[in-house]
Amino acid sequence: MSNKSAAFLPIGIGVGLAIGVVFGKAVDNLALGLSLGVAVGAGLGVALMGVGHRKAQNDKKTADGSPIVSDGGASTSSSSHCAPGADCGGSDGGGGGGD
Repeated sequence: MSNKSAAFLPIGIGVGLAIGVVFGKAVDNLALGLSLGVAVGAGLGVALMGVGHRKAQNDKKTADGSPIVSDGGASTSSSSHCAPGADCGGSDGGGGGGD
């Protein structure tokens, strides 16, 4: 398995730094520009890695014909106290509060 999206983080930080230097020079506060550039660039890099990962999943799906099944973020745990499909309520059994 190859990870072709690994290079997006340094690319994003580099682009963010370039934009941050320009912004910092424009407002005459280079430290602010550099710090904002690194933050924005890291966010951009992580977002691009997510897009690359999603594209790789879609390419894999079309290559082998099997659908990608997602549970929508829900997880099933074997240590659950509730049977699947049963209504277990949403309470954790906590106290009544300020009575």
